[in-house]
Amino acid sequence: MIEVKALKLGMDMNSKVPVIVLENKGGGKSLLMGIGLFEAQAIASALDNVKPPRPSTHDLAKSLIEKLNGKVDRVIISDFVTHTFYARILIRRNVESVEVDSRPSDAIALARRLKVPIFIDERVWNKLAGGSKPIGDEEAEDFKRKLKNLRPEDFSP
Repeated sequence: MIEVKALKLGMDMNSKVPVIVLENKGGGKSLLMGIGLFEAQAIASALDNVKPPRPSTHDLAKSLIEKLNGKVDRVIISDFVTHTFYARILIRRNVESVEVDSRPSDAIALARRLKVPIFIDERVWNKLAGGSKPIGDEEAEDFKRKLKNLRPEDFSP
């Protein structure tokens, strides 16, 4: 397993899909992962420590885990099949451990809120990391501004 950190968010200029940049803890290599707009917004608020006026789904998950005396040990981006990433959330409650399947973007949003480590399976990392063009700070800030200004009507046809 390779520990990674969620560095920043941006937009893939070719596909116009939001992406998150994951970098290995030691630095050097990074990986771009496409994510949904709502998940990008959830991760951006966690990266910036912004508290929404009402709890988001990820805040709800955090609260449920904590109220049930659970503790998330870590999240793992576990696989990449047919252009799709897969993840697991590892939760401990007393002596019992539970693994919950998750979309990686949701696992990352939860990990950022709980301040737990994010790992990626070494196979996945070695297959995909390193060849991505880094996202500049200006591009990341511009994308965060766009996320903050999203309204429900922006998604209607």
